[in-house]
Amino acid sequence: MQPSTSRVSLSLDDYLDLLNVAVQVGDKKWQKEITRKLERIARFEAAKA
Repeated sequence: MQPSTSRVSLSLDDYLDLLNVAVQVGDKKWQKEITRKLERIARFEAAKA
């Protein structure tokens, strides 16, 4: 039996919420990861325009 896979899509607001949580708990590594993702989203959106 194969494990099921699903794709999860997060919105910009979701990432900002996650970033706020990461800041509140003081997780610098998580903050950096989320910030990088937000930068990629921004570059993608700029390329679409």
